[in-house]
Amino acid sequence: MTFSKLLKSATCAAVLAAAAFSVAPSDANAQERVRWKMGSTYPGSLTQLGTLGKRVDDKIDEVSGGNIKIKFYEPGALVPALEVFDAVSTGSIDAAFSTPGYWAGKVPALQLFGSVPFGPQAGEYLAWVKFGGGQEIFDKLYAEHGIKSLFCGLIAPEASGWFSKEINTVEDLKGLKMRFFGLGAKVMEKLGVSTQLLSAGDIYPALELGTIDATEFSMPAIDLKLGFHQVAKYYYFPGWHQQSTFFDLMMNKEKWDALDKTQQAQIEAVCNDNLAYGFAEGEAIQFAALKELQEKGVNIKKWSPEMLGAMRGAWEEVAAELSADDADFKMAYESLQEFRANYKIWKDIGYLD
Repeated sequence: MTFSKLLKSATCAAVLAAAAFSVAPSDANAQERVRWKMGSTYPGSLTQLGTLGKRVDDKIDEVSGGNIKIKFYEPGALVPALEVFDAVSTGSIDAAFSTPGYWAGKVPALQLFGSVPFGPQAGEYLAWVKFGGGQEIFDKLYAEHGIKSLFCGLIAPEASGWFSKEINTVEDLKGLKMRFFGLGAKVMEKLGVSTQLLSAGDIYPALELGTIDATEFSMPAIDLKLGFHQVAKYYYFPGWHQQSTFFDLMMNKEKWDALDKTQQAQIEAVCNDNLAYGFAEGEAIQFAALKELQEKGVNIKKWSPEMLGAMRGAWEEVAAELSADDADFKMAYESLQEFRANYKIWKDIGYLD
């Protein structure tokens, strides 16, 4: 082949390659655009719990170049805060930002993916989910209800609760009416507390009116925002019931399956980023909130070893009962416990006490 023919052949190849490359953007633009409505169990203005949901809205728009928009709606705008599970399951809304711990009445085992009394701290919890078998169980539990969910937020320890009086013994708990979340509520019931689950916006009025005597909700920076210090002055730590908490983005499974792989990867990337962002933010904002609460006259207290021992004993009873009653709970709990036993080998040698 002469040089001129070789040059001509190379030029043609380059033109064809350029033409093929130029098709890619138009193919990408041909993706079916996603326009979803996302409910929430938390107000968008609520530190972390709501703002992390709003962040999903913002970031997926940026990451996808506008191809995917998942619009955040305030609790009650689409459906009531604690009805988003059913709404996503049936497809009446596309998605919802919440925590698995709210769905005890529907799938008891999902509570183990929200928070676990005396359970793992954030790093260990995330390790079980991502590499210890947790994700597979989580996917199975939700799929049975027509939902695909992604872990999409993570915060470190919560406070243990707000009380209008000092609590020194288990006897002091008996007869109290208390807002309590998740598996921890069952522990408190063992200790003589009457519990109920209220959404964020309903807690302060219930405290103020005396409908409840005490409440737990979240971390100091979040509780400060909700104003609990105005109606209760004793604030207890550590948050034995939630040493770390996961939040998730629930999506109607048929709608998730209809997305292409790029769109799914973009949503997954945003949620993975939200895990890191939420954990770091939560760790950074608590000490300022604690200082402010002290300045406002809040008595910050720590549970005695005796009280923590009573709570741990009650939790072990609850875990055994739930495992006996529900095969999925047993499967998930045994998976977590096996992972924690193995993780302890590393934890005991790798970390300072």
